Amino acid sequence: MIPQETTDNPFLHLIYEPEVEDNLGEDYYDVVPATKFPQHILRFRNDSLLPKLRLNPEEVTEAHFIEAFGKFQSIRPFLALRYHGYQFGHYNPSLGDGRGFLYGQVRGIDDRLYDFGTKGSGRTPYSRTADGRLTLKGGIREVLAAEALHRLGVNTSRCFSLVETGESLWRGDEPSPTRSCVMVRFSRSHIRFGTFERLHYLKRADLITKLLDRVIAVYYPHIPDNEEKYGLFYAELVERVARMTAQWMAAGFCHGVLNTDNMSITGESFDYGPYAFIDTYNPQFIAAYFDYGGRYSYGNQPIVCKLNLEMLQTPLGIVISSTDLESGLAQFEDCYQSTYEQLMMQRLGFDGLFAPIAEELLTATIQLLRNSKILYQDFFKELALGFNDGWRDEPNLILENASFAKEVTQQWKSLYHRCLNKLSEIEMALISDRLSQHNPQFTLIRPVIESVWQPIVEEDNWQPFDDLVRQIQEG
Repeated sequence: MIPQETTDNPFLHLIYEPEVEDNLGEDYYDVVPATKFPQHILRFRNDSLLPKLRLNPEEVTEAHFIEAFGKFQSIRPFLALRYHGYQFGHYNPSLGDGRGFLYGQVRGIDDRLYDFGTKGSGRTPYSRTADGRLTLKGGIREVLAAEALHRLGVNTSRCFSLVETGESLWRGDEPSPTRSCVMVRFSRSHIRFGTFERLHYLKRADLITKLLDRVIAVYYPHIPDNEEKYGLFYAELVERVARMTAQWMAAGFCHGVLNTDNMSITGESFDYGPYAFIDTYNPQFIAAYFDYGGRYSYGNQPIVCKLNLEMLQTPLGIVISSTDLESGLAQFEDCYQSTYEQLMMQRLGFDGLFAPIAEELLTATIQLLRNSKILYQDFFKELALGFNDGWRDEPNLILENASFAKEVTQQWKSLYHRCLNKLSEIEMALISDRLSQHNPQFTLIRPVIESVWQPIVEEDNWQPFDDLVRQIQEG
């Protein structure tokens, strides 16, 4: 029963749809309790997401957030979903939601179903030896990653709220004791590649078919309900994952842990632990300190994502023909490459610049970034800041005032100058706006994250964090 003081809480009166409970059932989850925490301080609320739920941010209070997503007052059961996964190439049947649960599912103003999923809400049957908690720094990092990726055009989950919970945690990868929090993630689905892999491990072909039918009906409703739907689903999933991977690469983002339990069945990016944005262009860049062999390096992400899709064929092969699976996966490279080229050309200010000069410019840009000491994000930031119409007349003016001007080769300037002169006057007028749209003026490399974390540790000063979030969201 909802306590009296929360009866006006808009989060508790949303229309929650029991998709998992009613249409999948208890074979897919465990009902779990939420931990009772000693303290509840709202540190982040994502007001930009509230209109998607038909909520007015001015009418939603901090107390509403804390009651629903800190104290977890609800009449709904909390569900820890079951899944397995390949972790660094090795199958692990001991996974599942180990420090979170599905809080509820709601339909947005766009008529799509969204999940509220927690992180750091306590132990579950899948916690193993862990405490089920989330460090405050880990929560802050995920807030920043999700907002930055969203601003950079990546199809990503986002953080809905972050509540500090007043516990001291001990971690081997952070100075300890460290502070604790609980985060609520707003995403398209809680279902992962590993959800299907678990059912194959259990030899439950019936549950695989049931899950696949619901995934298509809920998350791919445009696919006709006929005998071709399974092949069409897989082909579209491949395309979605290929586009997401291209978005990461263009953004200069390294996820860090691309295990199959971190791959969403909707092709949405989520779960940001040891992620990092690259400093300089380096395909061998590694985000996770424990990725000793560089399996999940920045440059390996397209290879790994395709491999994860290929491994998903094992459980899906019970339902989908090998012909459909092979033809679907065969589209990955072309979709990835075309999306990556388009995104990178947009970051360079162009849209619709035809090959071969577009390909030549992209190749030259990657070569410049790889061979120089130019910071990846700074290159695009200063390209946007410095652009002016004079660049079309005189190539030597291109990036002449950039902090890295001496690193920019005459060859690259001449090629960019030629590309500008391929444009009509109307197209030329759009370059500046396009550069600004695709190259926001923030940088989220590790030192920047540390610069907002230190004031929190030393003075409990949240202003730098709030300012950075605002800068990211406003672009």
